[in-house]
Amino acid sequence: MNSLMRFGCRTVQLAFRLAMPLLPYREPERLEHVADLPDLLAREGIPSVLLVTDHPLREAGVTAPLEALLQERGVRCAVYDRTRANPTVHNVEEAYALYCAEDCCALIAFGGGSSMDCAKAVGARAAYPKRQVNDMKGLLRVWRRLPLLIAIPTTAGTGSEVTITAVITDSERRHKYTMNNFTMIPRCAVLDPAVTCSLPPALTATTGMDALTHAVEAYIGSSTTKETRRLALKATALVFENIQTAYTHGGNLTARQNMLMAAHIAGIAFSKSYVGYIHAVAHSLGGQYNIPHGLANAVLMPYVLEAYGSCVHKKLYQLGLAAGVALQSDDERTGAEKFIAAIRELNRRMGIPNKLPGIQRADIPAMARHAHREANPLYPVPRLMDAPALERFYYDVMEEEKAT
Repeated sequence: MNSLMRFGCRTVQLAFRLAMPLLPYREPERLEHVADLPDLLAREGIPSVLLVTDHPLREAGVTAPLEALLQERGVRCAVYDRTRANPTVHNVEEAYALYCAEDCCALIAFGGGSSMDCAKAVGARAAYPKRQVNDMKGLLRVWRRLPLLIAIPTTAGTGSEVTITAVITDSERRHKYTMNNFTMIPRCAVLDPAVTCSLPPALTATTGMDALTHAVEAYIGSSTTKETRRLALKATALVFENIQTAYTHGGNLTARQNMLMAAHIAGIAFSKSYVGYIHAVAHSLGGQYNIPHGLANAVLMPYVLEAYGSCVHKKLYQLGLAAGVALQSDDERTGAEKFIAAIRELNRRMGIPNKLPGIQRADIPAMARHAHREANPLYPVPRLMDAPALERFYYDVMEEEKAT
């Protein structure tokens, strides 16, 4: 990256860091049980809602108790259950059409980050009925108040119930982008471990590593605060203490609750301190190949952390101490290396590969440009990289036979 671009990136990042205390970030009201929702809706005077979820979750009966409860309490509930793993513009428009047709006045996102992202974008469409979804991508394009939005995470990973972001895929352009504004933070989050117990082990693993990625990138960037560093360290400790139990013993409510809290506080941390190149590269892979976001983050994380080099050794060492994988007697480089090795070992124990299938050499320059445009100048990364430098990460995670 040339000196002028580097100066521009750091100037923008400094401006956002200085402005952050003045920005209207808020945390959602937090409930502990899905059964508490009807009282909230009654308090808000909500007669009808759109439940945004995905078909496998609904088919498994996970949403049925809530649907029955709402019916008992006289709340009309329309259901949109076609959300894809990487929600598309079409998903948003289809769900928004149902929201309007059923005369809904609130949204409940029930599922992983994809359902929450879709519901956020539907809320933005409701706030701006004359705009298309693509018109609202980017930063600070959605200023109007959204309808009441309630998030019920069934995965402990994205932290989307506390973030300003929705990630949407434009299928026609095969491109993933973000919509970001403080109005898009859900007004209520329900952290009920019971709804996460049916999550399969593989998804428990990748979504949990997604939460770890949020904590790590929030901690190592240049826009941290005392609060975000504290939350990131706590989230890292919670993941390392609980993810293996949640993976192997899915019905353990304590581990599930702790993983939900890890994702929740990591979400708060990265909403204020932002993410980095792991996310930018993962988003481009999701847009191009529909690779699940948590899986891409988990596979990319060790490679990107190693590439940052010595500028992150101190912070990775501190994360390693929080995770219980580094010793106080370690020097910073050794502690950092132990932390990266521990991430790789977590991936290995939970069956997460160190390569991703399907990556085509011809696609890499375009994906790297997408990642560059997403990350620079906004993401406060510890070491700046341009598109040619980012290409290395796609080659790092290509399956060996594809790299020849």
